[in-house]
Amino acid sequence: MLGEAVTTGAGGMDRGQVDEGGRAGFAEFVAARGQALQRTAFLLTGDWALAEDLVQTALARAYPRWGQIRRDDPEAYVRRVIVNTWSSWWRRRWRGEVPTETLPEHAATDDYAGSDRRDALRSALDRLPRRQRAIVVLRYHEDMSEAQVAHALGISVGTVKSQASRALAKLRDDAALVGYGSAVTAGGE
Repeated sequence: MLGEAVTTGAGGMDRGQVDEGGRAGFAEFVAARGQALQRTAFLLTGDWALAEDLVQTALARAYPRWGQIRRDDPEAYVRRVIVNTWSSWWRRRWRGEVPTETLPEHAATDDYAGSDRRDALRSALDRLPRRQRAIVVLRYHEDMSEAQVAHALGISVGTVKSQASRALAKLRDDAALVGYGSAVTAGGE
């Protein structure tokens, strides 16, 4: 993957040719410490693909010097190359907006909208009084009839109706559920 690296410096002097044993040692190093280097790069970049590129670049820079650095601390050397390379990438990267000629047809889907909706509903339910919360959960989540809820809680059907009405009014007015009304009532009540 990294290929054979023979580099010559000024005046044609050989700076380090990796022999067969060095290739094996380099491969062993990558196999043993590659994941740890990848995690380090991810913590720097916050992006797995960019972290892979960063580790690959660092290993490509370390490979031609492997004969020299394997005697010292090769992991420290490669980590230093990772940090220095990331730092130079970070300085060069432009963080401005990228203009486009046309706007997208539709907004991208929010992969976490369902989770956010459930969390908002759970929080709103937690703010209801205990009896109202129990009635809403049994009546609308468990799909029990008013009579079944009354029997389960040991209260009258009229109390179930009035408490359910009050609870739903509180949920409709809850600031955490603003914007979720159409999704919540789409299934019907």
